[in-house]
Amino acid sequence: MKTAIVTMMVLAIGASSVLAQTSGSGQGSGTGTTGTAPGGTSGPSPTGTNTRDSNQAPPLKGANSFTEGEAKSRAEARGFSDVKDLKKDGDGIWRGHATQQGKSVEIAIDYKGNVVPTTQQ
Repeated sequence: MKTAIVTMMVLAIGASSVLAQTSGSGQGSGTGTTGTAPGGTSGPSPTGTNTRDSNQAPPLKGANSFTEGEAKSRAEARGFSDVKDLKKDGDGIWRGHATQQGKSVEIAIDYKGNVVPTTQQ
């Protein structure tokens, strides 16, 4: 009985690992490469590669799966207030307006969750 329980636990853990590695949005090369997620944690890279944007400054172009509400929450968590007018552009970057340290600024939120103030165009 004890052996059966241990065997079931091992199989359950193994199945969870396989599912975690194979599930996803279908983007990228399907190689299961990982990158660094916001906050320094490792996780699946949305593009399937670690080097594509390693030399680029945010905001980074890429398929963005954040909803408008999630993008707004990211900006607020990074010290921006009165976040409004968020629109996703053709590069997958959420752009809008916010207040930072009492000043009105334009912001951009990329697919990695980077939130950066941008210059007016």
